[in-house]
Amino acid sequence: MLAVIAAVLFAIAFILNAGHVSTDVVFSPFSLAMVGLALLAFHLTGAGPALSPVKRRRH
Repeated sequence: MLAVIAAVLFAIAFILNAGHVSTDVVFSPFSLAMVGLALLAFHLTGAGPALSPVKRRRH
């Protein structure tokens, strides 16, 4: 889940950078890329919510 959020942030940062959009400091392409990298690092360490497969019990 964290990797998906990171990918979305990278895409937004790319669009802002490619379009030369003027934004606030908080939403600059560089800051979005840094947040995306942090989320990707958390994902690679195994932190965050994990989707576990549904276990079915047989009777």
